[in-house]
Amino acid sequence: MLKGRKILLGVTGGIAAYKAATIIRLLVKEGAEVKVVMTPLAKEFITPLTLATLSRNPVLVDFFDPEDGRWNSHIELGLWADVYLIAPATANTIGKMAGGIADNLLLTTYLSARCPVYLAPAMDLDMLVHPATAENIRTLKSFGNHIIEPDTGELASGLEGKGRMAEPEVIVKEIKEFFSKKKITEQALEGKRVFINAGPTVEPIDPVRYISNHSSGRMGIALADAAAALGADVTLVLGPVSLRPSHSLVNTINVTTAAEMKTASVKVFGECDIAILAAAVADFTPETISDTKIRRRRGEMVIKLKPTEDIAALLGSIKKPGQFLAGFALETNDEVKNATDKLKRKNLDMIVLNSLRDEGAGFGYETNRITIIDRNNNIDKFELKTKSEVASDILQKIISLIQ
Repeated sequence: MLKGRKILLGVTGGIAAYKAATIIRLLVKEGAEVKVVMTPLAKEFITPLTLATLSRNPVLVDFFDPEDGRWNSHIELGLWADVYLIAPATANTIGKMAGGIADNLLLTTYLSARCPVYLAPAMDLDMLVHPATAENIRTLKSFGNHIIEPDTGELASGLEGKGRMAEPEVIVKEIKEFFSKKKITEQALEGKRVFINAGPTVEPIDPVRYISNHSSGRMGIALADAAAALGADVTLVLGPVSLRPSHSLVNTINVTTAAEMKTASVKVFGECDIAILAAAVADFTPETISDTKIRRRRGEMVIKLKPTEDIAALLGSIKKPGQFLAGFALETNDEVKNATDKLKRKNLDMIVLNSLRDEGAGFGYETNRITIIDRNNNIDKFELKTKSEVASDILQKIISLIQ
């Protein structure tokens, strides 16, 4: 079941650390390749030698080898792994993960990991139900991490209650189920050419000033990474943002203005099977651009704007049979009505609706809450999720519509 899968196991300093040996044995038995990273305190509960013997790989604890100074790269570990499993995950480590603290190799690896992360919490019952721990776990879930719920029973303190780390067999079953689902869908877009545009556009006024919006490009980049992971040949036309796709096979075309976004989008659209228009393209651009900085002066200043070309409407007008075109609608009122109207006017096959009235959705957030409307007026509403999870929902909906 897990043959060829790369599992990075993080072991933290709790009494349940001894169960890491059984977790490794079960993973290796299933054919997985296992590497282990431990916190310094975890060595007090189980020796690195034991885990190295079982995993057949050196166990890493420190940032560098004190014997020869060799650096242990947390970045390479994060890139190597298909899944990062932290078991046990103590309250201390969970709190540091939620706060972005990176004071050991296990935590720095977490912050640089690009793979799914699973945590198996283990602590006393009062620590588990403390508001701080509960909030930290909610935060980690909002980041897209998966929590393997602890069991109820006798605890190391002698108390009875919830807090025991899930048994190794249960933990390994969760990992197996993840890869089982992934295998079904991971090549669902193989052979498909997917075009996505994302981010804002910047419309210059003069050499130092411009008109733009608050788009971070995060949603479109998440879609590009997710589509590439599903086997698609992905081209991302990306406005000026600081974020970049994490998937190495995403072909990125960088643009700045709405005119550049239109030109690149039309070119790529002609060769694609699926297009997802996630960019926040400026609706207006200055009529004239000053070659020199406009100086401050008394009185009012008027900047005349002209409309930019509607990229979604343009692509909808040239869409060929067999092409699938999805757009986004960011609304503040009459959301479903306005989004449905946009879908019809622009000849889209599907539209993803965001409402600025939804807390945690819209520009600048790592989460989003969407409603998907297709051209048959089917409406699917989703809960608040991370944008990577939202990207998966959007792509799964598209896959269901093109099959």
